[in-house]
Amino acid sequence: MPPCTETPAGQDSVTILEVGPRDGLQNEKRIVSTEDKLKLIALLAECGFTRIEATAFVSPKWVPQMADHAEVMRRASRGRGVRLSALVPNEQGAIAAIAAGADEIAVFTSASETFSQRNTNCSIDESIGRFVPVLRRASQARIPVRGYVSCAVDCPYEGPIAPSQVAKVVARLRDLGCAEIALSDTIGRATPERVSEMVKAALNEAPATLFAGHFHDTGGLALANVDAAWALGLRIFDSAVGGLGGCPYAPGAAGNLETAALVGHFAGRNIETGIDLGRLRSAEEWVAQLVRES
Repeated sequence: MPPCTETPAGQDSVTILEVGPRDGLQNEKRIVSTEDKLKLIALLAECGFTRIEATAFVSPKWVPQMADHAEVMRRASRGRGVRLSALVPNEQGAIAAIAAGADEIAVFTSASETFSQRNTNCSIDESIGRFVPVLRRASQARIPVRGYVSCAVDCPYEGPIAPSQVAKVVARLRDLGCAEIALSDTIGRATPERVSEMVKAALNEAPATLFAGHFHDTGGLALANVDAAWALGLRIFDSAVGGLGGCPYAPGAAGNLETAALVGHFAGRNIETGIDLGRLRSAEEWVAQLVRES
């Protein structure tokens, strides 16, 4: 299960899962070197993150930026209790990720049939079917599995997604045994009101402790959407160092929510993240330079 952040008695806390090394870098046009990826993960670990999504065990043909997944996972820093996760598309990816030492693995489906076809060339049913052997392998290795629900609010092809559709996908991931389910505003069009409707529907299927929020900032409302999810009990949120990322199958989608903005937002509300904001800003400066060079 995901680790909890220890905080002083009476103080609210939140866990931030840093997705920059995977979701952030995967769409960079110039291949980022393995050494730079390892440096980024080490910098993030020094900031105090306990969970970092390090890489994706996907085909280099489709995502060349992640071709060094095994080396990154084997060599990456795990100091201070850091848990490194890897995204996998199928059983073959899960086998490779586990062999390379992944502490957690993640699978991904969608609440939109069209997006599922465009992103993974299969239906929602087919994508979830692929997860069955993944969950079995993970159980044997005693590591947790996170399930992503893409397009949990809007789809670039279908438009608004019904909260009831999200709830159906959540129920299936719950029944498969996912230890965590990330509700993802993949294209960043969500509003707090619609996030609340979506999260409430998901909560009909599972408690808030099972969920994480993954918000993109295309419309500039990511922090407001975080607050909407927080108000309903979510205490795990994703973000990317420097706001890196986006989705190649979601035209117009901007980057992920910037981690420093999220940490600062929580700090302003006296909500503990366990992250050293000064070190994080230094890491973001380094990432900005890395991206400029690419």
